[in-house]
Amino acid sequence: MRQLIPRTSRDAEPDLAAVYAYPGHARRWMRANMVASVDGAAQADGKSGGLSGSADKRVMSVLRALADVIVVGASTVRVEGYDKPPSPPRPQFAALRAEAGQTEVASYAVVSASLDLDFDSPRYTEARIPTITITVADAPTDRLAAARAAGEVIIAGEGRVDMALALDTIAGSGRGRLLCEGGPHLLSAIAHASYLDELCLTLSPQLRGGEAFRLLEGVKLDPAVPVTLHTLLVEEGFLFARYLTAPEQQPQQ
Repeated sequence: MRQLIPRTSRDAEPDLAAVYAYPGHARRWMRANMVASVDGAAQADGKSGGLSGSADKRVMSVLRALADVIVVGASTVRVEGYDKPPSPPRPQFAALRAEAGQTEVASYAVVSASLDLDFDSPRYTEARIPTITITVADAPTDRLAAARAAGEVIIAGEGRVDMALALDTIAGSGRGRLLCEGGPHLLSAIAHASYLDELCLTLSPQLRGGEAFRLLEGVKLDPAVPVTLHTLLVEEGFLFARYLTAPEQQPQQ
């Protein structure tokens, strides 16, 4: 892998933990990690996995290792295999996480108003850190009880999840390094709440065509959210761009 922006020695393999380090000054920093084809598709045959590659998975692994909480939508959990047994802690990040006062691994937060979730899946039953369920006050009573029995529950709004309230609640508990892994509707809700600080976008070297979700799906952002390119990496045709929505708060490298 090479770093193109900011320019460095072309022979130096970038330290991904340093490249993607969270800013130390921020109480809450919401980073999103998404992948898209060159023609803008965020899915291939209904999943993002068909757009990925080994380098993309390596970057994703680092981003997860740096986060306090990984936020995903319920549909992403069902479609993308998030109900599989959680990955074990990565020893190479143990000291870094301990120094930052973090738990040994990030916890997951699943967003669902209906609570149509499998609370008996390994994502809940085998989680090293209790999985968080973000839902609404008027969620079905029996499902809410099941969620509370399975892990931590955050109530944020009624009818529709109030993402600003949910993320403030998580950050207020000292877990401010947040990572959103989608899907496009959840990312759109976070952007609409003006809580998206950073987008890590992997551009996959393929054309898909056809019908597919974009990175953000839902109500149009008006006005548009301007972003600033902070970092650009490349490997085997994949581009890894790091965009910031608040350049005055940009993290240092």
